[in-house]
Amino acid sequence: MPPLHLLLALAVVTIWGSNFVIIKLALTKLPPLLFAALRFTFALLPAMWFLPRPKVPWTQLAAYGLLIGAGQFGLLYIALTGHITPGLASLVIQTQVFFTIALAMWFSGERPRGVQGLALLLAGGGIGLIALNTGGETRVTGLALVLCAALSWAAGNIVATRAKGVNTLAYVVWASAWAIGPLLALSLAVEGWPAIRASLAVAGPEVWAAVLWQSWGNTLIGYTAWAWLLARHPAATISPLALLVPVVGMSSSAWWLGEPLPAWKLAAAGLVIAGLGLNLLAARRRA
Repeated sequence: MPPLHLLLALAVVTIWGSNFVIIKLALTKLPPLLFAALRFTFALLPAMWFLPRPKVPWTQLAAYGLLIGAGQFGLLYIALTGHITPGLASLVIQTQVFFTIALAMWFSGERPRGVQGLALLLAGGGIGLIALNTGGETRVTGLALVLCAALSWAAGNIVATRAKGVNTLAYVVWASAWAIGPLLALSLAVEGWPAIRASLAVAGPEVWAAVLWQSWGNTLIGYTAWAWLLARHPAATISPLALLVPVVGMSSSAWWLGEPLPAWKLAAAGLVIAGLGLNLLAARRRA
């Protein structure tokens, strides 16, 4: 890979990894469900005016928008309101890889291979280690919420696999339209109009910058750059770099927010990343 292409890939990984710290900071001002609704509103606008609607059934876009919007990000944002640290959230959410494999096998009737089983055991050991050390900033509730968010992300991945030959960025942008309504309705029902009005009244430039970072930085810039790289290099070359996302997430949380990194947390990260890496290596060898 040319050095500039590698730098671009590392920039995307840095954006995605540091995203968890940005979420945590924004949640000090905005309720989680409202924050998620704003994220998808600005992911849709104004990009929808420049990207044609992908030629897939609207039911598929709706399913993807609900699973990724209300499911993945809604649950993740709630978890980050004091139930789990950003660093651990960036690690645990990566279990979506194993949930995706499990769902794909369930639908196809395929059985897991030996290497996949070993990879799952490694990652499961890391999650178990986190569960044994819950308390304080990380609670069982937070761990469960992020695991549910990962499962919802995996279900969204399964839905997206049915969209063949479409522009990935346009697919994500137009699916955002189906996330906004449910998230706003849930925000009104759970968080209430007084909390929404009060948070919007005090939201300063840094809050709106965080919302735009979520919408444009992660979605528009991140997805566009990653798709550009995948179009020019084999997936086996680009995909392993995604293993750095939880590394960036945990290190940036430790640096900016002072999240402690005790030995058990580093061991859990090592187990989960080893499981992800082993699964990726097995897929690469099969390819």
